[in-house]
Amino acid sequence: MDLGAFSVSLAVKDLEASRAFYEKLGFDSMGGDLAQGYLILKNGDHVIDLFQGMFERNILTFNPGWDQSGQETNAFTDIRELQQALRARGLTFVTEVDEDGEGPGSLTLTDPHGNPILIDQHR
Repeated sequence: MDLGAFSVSLAVKDLEASRAFYEKLGFDSMGGDLAQGYLILKNGDHVIDLFQGMFERNILTFNPGWDQSGQETNAFTDIRELQQALRARGLTFVTEVDEDGEGPGSLTLTDPHGNPILIDQHR
């Protein structure tokens, strides 16, 4: 099961302070918008998303159809197929994607310890 690109989305209180900290660890900005309250930082294949005021907890994020550089992949498993496969494995969802739709969509679930997982397809 290919879930796509992986990143950790961090809920931060001070976006600029967080950016400066992670830059000292060798991360560079690869996207986002300070004015809109989020930045995407990368160090090699490692991606950290910083979000100020958008959610309360850190989130594990997967993006079907993207590689670790945020570029579209030729082949990918559509989020609707992923949702069906995960449901067949006995998982339940906090939010679901409309299985009759197409294109962008997202679903969320939590692991056994309450950690949020977002699968977010942008294409």
